[in-house]
Amino acid sequence: MKFLNFGNKKNTSVIGVDIGASSIKVVQLKKRRGVAVLETYGELSLGPYMNLEVGQATSPPAPKLAEALKDLLKEANVTTQKAGVSIPFSSSLISVVKMPVLKDKNLASMIPIEARKYIPVPISEVTLDWFIIPNEDKSLPLDDEDKEDKKKTETKKETSGKKIDVLVVAIHNSTLTKYNEIVKAVQLNVGFFEIEIFSAIRAIVGRSITPTMVLDMGAGNTKLYIVEYGVVKTSHVINSGSQDITQTISKSLGVSVSKAEQLKRKFGIEDGQSDDTIINSKEAIVLGLNRVFSEANRVILQYQQKYGKNVGNAVLTGGGATVKGLLPIAKKHLEIDVSISDPFSKIEAPAFFEKVLKEVGPGFAVAIGLALRRLQEDT
Repeated sequence: MKFLNFGNKKNTSVIGVDIGASSIKVVQLKKRRGVAVLETYGELSLGPYMNLEVGQATSPPAPKLAEALKDLLKEANVTTQKAGVSIPFSSSLISVVKMPVLKDKNLASMIPIEARKYIPVPISEVTLDWFIIPNEDKSLPLDDEDKEDKKKTETKKETSGKKIDVLVVAIHNSTLTKYNEIVKAVQLNVGFFEIEIFSAIRAIVGRSITPTMVLDMGAGNTKLYIVEYGVVKTSHVINSGSQDITQTISKSLGVSVSKAEQLKRKFGIEDGQSDDTIINSKEAIVLGLNRVFSEANRVILQYQQKYGKNVGNAVLTGGGATVKGLLPIAKKHLEIDVSISDPFSKIEAPAFFEKVLKEVGPGFAVAIGLALRRLQEDT
């Protein structure tokens, strides 16, 4: 459980709410002189609400999640109801679809028809959203003159036979129903629901032209996606997360899950430890990470073969990225430039909390990305 708050709050504040597999995280921001300012943040483990250990992944029903979120908002001294809320990647379907160049209204009518080929459930069971992936030479926003030129030539393009890439996103209606029940119980004013990977990208990647791999190391699994020009080009789920590492430590050392979680968080895989228990814990963590990085290398190779481009760098994020000593291991396995995400660097906060925020930052990337979007839409 982590809570922190800074000073006065006003009604102009917004929050990002990240409901994860093992915990709920919240970040409250406000805008001051055009800059996003941190007001408070907090995290609350979900395990105890389901009679499980801290750090264990779980899937509580809506009433339990509402109870936990209400507790977190109170303990973190959240003072606003304006929110953006994340949707788990596992509850969504994302596909890149080839489509003819059409006007938006015509494209909108064709997307549901084409999406049936890529979505393995009835279209009636999901809510669809989509947007056009820009060409590399059109990746930056168009100014007014460019937009006018584009409008004049739209009809010609429509008959040119060219294809465009469209990112189609589907969210299960049952998930939206569940999350609406949660936020209604907590009385939040939710401006949007957003799939967690898009929130994380906003907080840690931006619109880099270099293909970037993001490894979001959660409790239940690891989400891997390659981003180019701010757009997800490839996504993949690795069925191994930080709780699996904890369980490996627990079994190999013969200690409780709670003790194993403590060892992982306190010591990680940093060198220089002489205690046998800590050394064995480190070996168990490395063993758990080997599978994640091996799978990540396979996805990188597939991407390079498909698009003829090299992945330039990787960013590690999520709660699992806070393990001490992780970076050297990741660099050794991935053999590309690797960094740990630092989403709090995008917002203003007291300087004396910089070290703490940098350490916990990877776990709050989604919540920060949500709050940044809500702040932008609200001002």
